[in-house]
Amino acid sequence: MSSLSLRLPDSIHRHLKRAADVDGISINQFISLAVAEKLSALQTYDIIAERAKGGSRESFLQAMALIPKGPIVEGDEPR
Repeated sequence: MSSLSLRLPDSIHRHLKRAADVDGISINQFISLAVAEKLSALQTYDIIAERAKGGSRESFLQAMALIPKGPIVEGDEPR
């Protein structure tokens, strides 16, 4: 395991400590989880972007045409 020295403004440190206390974990665990979540989000974005390269508008429209028509849910209206 590696160690990291991190400087935070006092206000962020207070909020961080409060959030870690609410979760019942240490500040170190909270930061580790936050970094892991961010890395996961970035990896997910990269995977989706890579898969999107193989798609086409035509195949998207074909797939959308397979969806049964139904009532439009409030908030999903076309723009």
